[in-house]
Amino acid sequence: MKDDETQNAGRQVHPTPLLDELEDGPWPSFITGIKRLRDEGSEGNQKMMNDLLGQLNHSYENRMGYWKGGTVSVFGYGGGIIPRFSEVADKFPESKEFHTLRVMPPAGYHYTTDILRKMCDIWERHGSGLIAFHGQSGDIMFQGCTTENTQKAFDELNEIGFDLGGAGPALRTAMSCVGHARCEQSCYDEVRAHRTIINKLLDEMHRPALPYKFKFKFSGCANDCVNAIHRADFAVIGTWRDDIKIDQEKVKEHVAEKGRKYTIDTVVSMCPTRAISLNDDDTIEIDNRSCVRCMHCINVMTKALSPGDDRGVSIMIGGKRALKIGDLMGIMVVPFMRLKTDEDFDKLEDFAERVVEFFAENALEHERVGETIDRIGLPAFLEALDIEPDPNMVNHPRTSCYVRTDDFDEEAAKWFERKAREAGLQISAE
Repeated sequence: MKDDETQNAGRQVHPTPLLDELEDGPWPSFITGIKRLRDEGSEGNQKMMNDLLGQLNHSYENRMGYWKGGTVSVFGYGGGIIPRFSEVADKFPESKEFHTLRVMPPAGYHYTTDILRKMCDIWERHGSGLIAFHGQSGDIMFQGCTTENTQKAFDELNEIGFDLGGAGPALRTAMSCVGHARCEQSCYDEVRAHRTIINKLLDEMHRPALPYKFKFKFSGCANDCVNAIHRADFAVIGTWRDDIKIDQEKVKEHVAEKGRKYTIDTVVSMCPTRAISLNDDDTIEIDNRSCVRCMHCINVMTKALSPGDDRGVSIMIGGKRALKIGDLMGIMVVPFMRLKTDEDFDKLEDFAERVVEFFAENALEHERVGETIDRIGLPAFLEALDIEPDPNMVNHPRTSCYVRTDDFDEEAAKWFERKAREAGLQISAE
């Protein structure tokens, strides 16, 4: 590799010995990308990236970060910009302001190459040239912009159809998997569900007024490619409630190709509820009442197995990473909701709006909805949203054996009666 001074003749380049070590490993380094912008980007990109590298190396030397926050926004918006001001601007003036624009991606992450080129051109004119597809928040991260250019960059991005995402105590940018556009395991229209809810609640994103962040994520099946169950306050997961579809001829082809031992080891034995058995004639049987829709068998035998036809979604509330009470997985609140007709999507939209309203009115400052439920109890949450308790909501059995069961039969009868009514069956007492 050429010496930095040789590559950048006529321009002083900050030495970065500690950052250079990050390029020595077997994996691609972000330092290499930043150096490429410093050496080959537009003139403005080169200056900003040079000082950025200098400041970062300075931070590594002193084991201290030198960024501070502040307030930066565009007209009409209260969020979407992550401000960063340098505390060592006297040493590195070109990177004294290095703000990030969080921009909502299209649902399902569908882009054209023309749009991607336009994005790059806009950020080369007004920013550092550094773009991340996508940050952990799901946003397109346009990193490195001065306060003066923030509005200019946003205006041009808005002209090609893009809007700012969420930041701060607000509805955050939603994520949805590629879904039914390319995936055969999809159980609902993820893109429509995504856009329906976010369009309805857009003001909660651009004008922060919630106690803390609130995230929606949409996965087409239980593979959960966007990590909704453990990262989203409101997770919409595709599922089905009839039998897994089996093509027995494809099962036989799989066994013939891979062998019985392989099939038993990777499919039968890996079923978490032991719901699968391999017959002597190399067909399989599935106890669908015991199936928990984990997707493992379908992932291994994609030609032989597929989700059933009675498809819809499960809704889980409260997933999050560590903060006040540690990591939480989403709580199963709606075991099954069909999503096919306009009325079905209206029902989902209404439920999402009621959950956000509950969060806004009942959560403490800096508290996620999962922590709110943990604090007030799941029964209080269900009662507030007028949701009937369901056995699927049980997180784990009681750890105390001292429990009254004298009214168990009566309560069980009520539950079965309610389920029968929902299924449209005639109740004998009526």
